[in-house]
Amino acid sequence: MIDESARQDGAAGRRPTMADVAQAAGVSRALVSLVFRNQPGAGESTRERVLLAADRLGYRPDTAARMLASRRSRTLGVMLTVHQPFQADLVEAIYPEAERLGYEVLLSATAPSRDERRAVEALLSHRCEALLLLGPRSEAADLDALGRRAVVTLVSRRAPEARVDSVSTADEAGVRQAVEHLVELGHREILHVDGGDGPGSAERREAYFRTMAAHGLGEHARVLPGAHTEDAGVAAGRCLLEDPARPTAVLAGNDRCAVGLMRTLARAGVAVPDEISVVGYDDSHVSHLAPVDLTTIRQDADRMAEHSVHLAVGRLEDTAKAPREVVLDPRLVIRGSTAPPR
Repeated sequence: MIDESARQDGAAGRRPTMADVAQAAGVSRALVSLVFRNQPGAGESTRERVLLAADRLGYRPDTAARMLASRRSRTLGVMLTVHQPFQADLVEAIYPEAERLGYEVLLSATAPSRDERRAVEALLSHRCEALLLLGPRSEAADLDALGRRAVVTLVSRRAPEARVDSVSTADEAGVRQAVEHLVELGHREILHVDGGDGPGSAERREAYFRTMAAHGLGEHARVLPGAHTEDAGVAAGRCLLEDPARPTAVLAGNDRCAVGLMRTLARAGVAVPDEISVVGYDDSHVSHLAPVDLTTIRQDADRMAEHSVHLAVGRLEDTAKAPREVVLDPRLVIRGSTAPPR
């Protein structure tokens, strides 16, 4: 039962405290602390009573005070690019895993006017204990230097030569699955719109050439320079519309690029997949929305997020560990954007 007098006192103008929550919930202050630190020791009914009391009082934990008292921030800083749907999926999955381990998450975004260095320095200035960098473009030497200053985990990027941990998908296996799917449908003229200098683009481009050659299609292999954006897909679509040797299938660098490509083809009256099959990469949340229905290579955002958090927390507990690399298997997801060629 909630103590109404405590609620009224907390509403009298002063900021409610943990002691107020304890009094209102009829438990000890120590137990309230356990609940807000998500630590074991409180039963589910007690936890609910404490959270209800806190909500009625308008109590919020004083994170800054806790940081000063413990000399630890227990905060993971995440650098991301705002307009990348797959990175949004990663962030969504990072939060619950970090909170389960007792860590807060602080985000810092890159933008045309804000490079990775500024985004990272902002996280460090807020005393983030570890950094999770989603698809960083920085040179390996710069990542290595950062890894010697702070605990760093790369997500969707490998840098074996840098002193950082990393979580990525086996891009060669993913591209191989995509090309083999198209070959099995009967396609020979398969174009790759690459991701430019984006993370994983070089590996995917090389894997495309190798897989085409392995199927005796080396002379049919063509790469159109692109980027991991809808605009790159739009530009690629315009090139295809003007191409007299139009391919029957396209492997895009990622889902965003594929969506831009499909939009341009649709506006020109070119049917997907009846006239051109399209495969994306990522299986971000936009890929399965109607009318996109995109065949794509799935990167498991939930598992990548879970591994990235555990790598960062593990290194905070033992900074002497050698750099660790986790490589996850991708999976082809067949939807409605691929079909046999005419």
